[in-house]
Formats: sequence, structure tokens, C-alpha cells
Amino acid sequence: MATVVEALARLGGSATSAELARATTPAALKAAVQRGEVERLARGIYGLPSLGADRLAAIAYDGVVSHLSAAVARELPLLVRPEKPHITVPVHRRPRRGRPVVMHWAAVSSAERLSRVTSLLRTVVDCARILPFGEALAVADAALATGRLSHDELEAAVTAMRGPGRPNAVLIAAAATGLSESFLESILRSLLLTEGIDGFEPQLLVATGGARARVDLGHRSARIALEAEGYEFHGSASAFAADCRRYDDLVTAGWLVLRFTYQQVLGDPRWVVGTVRSAVAQRLAAPNDRR
Repeated sequence: MATVVEALARLGGSATSAELARATTPAALKAAVQRGEVERLARGIYGLPSLGADRLAAIAYDGVVSHLSAAVARELPLLVRPEKPHITVPVHRRPRRGRPVVMHWAAVSSAERLSRVTSLLRTVVDCARILPFGEALAVADAALATGRLSHDELEAAVTAMRGPGRPNAVLIAAAATGLSESFLESILRSLLLTEGIDGFEPQLLVATGGARARVDLGHRSARIALEAEGYEFHGSASAFAADCRRYDDLVTAGWLVLRFTYQQVLGDPRWVVGTVRSAVAQRLAAPNDRR
């Protein structure tokens, strides 16, 4: 006879006591729970801890992982991971009691019930309902960058949206791009968009003599490059040298390079916006100085 863990693994990681009764004994199940090998999720429902807290919570409530928790499951960037799992259950469902969660009520598709997590598109839309503009834009940018979601699909879903969060989602769908290469870059771009600073293009290729340099955000007319500098190191001396050369080539070609750190973008956005706004005004006011 299979062990309880083996039986649960064969059943996809979770099962009812009736399903387990065909593969093991009640005594073995009780012992496995006491040893911590198996979790009792709700009355008559058991799961393997390896499924993770979010998925176990979804099973316990007979719902699906959604919103911020679905973003984590789909490896989409968040400023802060949720303290409690976000779970969506069908409308009018009266969920059974279980572990602490953030509960949502909405229609759930059969595919989502099968996978126990909302679709990529649904996850982006749900996050747009509850996250601030910049953080939701970072989620949308990252989802588009996977290539598994198109801009047309996102716009169609937002157009069909109803209820709380729709205005924010409309703005996000209009601004989202699959070109953004990092969470910080998306947040930096969101600051410019929110403050009405136009003209910056994500991942712009700039001609610098015989080469081309890619910048996080580039303003063609003002010749300003914005770089979102995360915590990551260059990784090697050659990579560091190549980055320095890229900056030098941009300056030689007449571009102003402004580099903003994670702490500045998240901790002092007013200064970041003011710096960019002043730089754009100065550069556009004196175009003849950059011949």
C-alpha cells in the first residue's frame, strides 16, 4: 500500500479523505498529519506542504490563487509580497472557514479552477484593480514581456472591465509595454507619465558614432537618457568597462545621461521628477548648444 505522501502526490498534491481512503488507511493519514508530512486544509481535505501556502489556501477555500498572490506565482514583479494569500472564489459562494486570506468574489473559469491560479491576463487585470498605478504598470509590463500576453488582449480585457479599479486599468493598458526590462524601469516611467513628462521611450537605441547604445528611457529631442540603476552589480570587470564606455559614447554623442537608483525612485520620487523636468526644459530651451 502506498504511503499517504505518495498517494497525495499521485492525486496532484491534494485530495479528499474519501479519495485517500482508496489508497491508504485513516490511521496512516492521521499519523502523516501529526508528523507534518501532510496538512489538513479543511474538513475532509488534505494537501502536501510542498504545494506552498498560497495554493494550499486556494484548495482549502475551494478557490483560486489570484491578484498579488497570482503575480507571485507567475513571477511578475511586486514592490511588496502580500502578507496573506489572495484567493478568489465564485460569486455568491459562501466559503468554508480556513486559514487567514484576502478573499475576493468573482467568476472563475474551469481552466483557472484546474490550475488553481488565475490566468496571466486575469492576474494583470486584477492587480490593476488594487495596486497603485506604478506598481500595476510594472506587473503589466512584465506580463507583456513574457510574450504570452498581447497588448490587444490587455486592452480588450480592460475595455470589458466593470467595477472598482477600471480607471486605473485603462491608464495602465494605454501605457504598458513589453519593452521594459525591469521593475525599477517601469516605476521610473510611471513617475514621468503621472507627472505629464512626455517624450521618453523605453529601451531606445541611440546612434553613437559607429555603434548603437540602448538606454532604459530616451528622449530623442532633448537627447536625455535615463538609466534605472538597481541593486545588481555589473558582474565582471569587462561588463563594467562596457557600461562605462556606453555612457561615455552617449555623452560624446551629445546626450545627457541621468542615473537613478532604487532608493531615489522609490524613496524620493519628487526629486527624480523635478530633476528630469528641469533637464528636459534646459535641453529643449537651448537646442543650438548640442550641434
